[in-house]
Amino acid sequence: MDIARHWRLRDQRYNLQGTVCAGCGHKMFPPRVVCPECRSRKIETFEFSGQGEVYSHTVVYQAPEGFDAYVPYVAALVRLEEGPLISAQLTDVNVDEVAIGLPVEMVTRKLTEQEENGLIVYGYKFRPRF
Repeated sequence: MDIARHWRLRDQRYNLQGTVCAGCGHKMFPPRVVCPECRSRKIETFEFSGQGEVYSHTVVYQAPEGFDAYVPYVAALVRLEEGPLISAQLTDVNVDEVAIGLPVEMVTRKLTEQEENGLIVYGYKFRPRF
């Protein structure tokens, strides 16, 4: 990932910032410029609470390049309290403890690092909420 792209996505990654339609109230993540529900272009910025629950999940044992250090890890679909379904890695949890319906909250964690002395990219992951 280049620095410019990282900078453009910082609000999404650090604040879980999406959009809401001013016409129908539909909330979207990632942000969109047109509402998929009513086709309105009256879109406003919306910051999600970061609270949700596991909708579905899988355990990754063979990771793509750059993610070998995290194996095994849980990749999940998280249904946010405000409605959108997003994909994210779960952290601070044993892979055997993950279940559908597990309450989770967003946390900021390291996603990847470019080469040995490169850019460290942080972003959202989810951890269990108790």
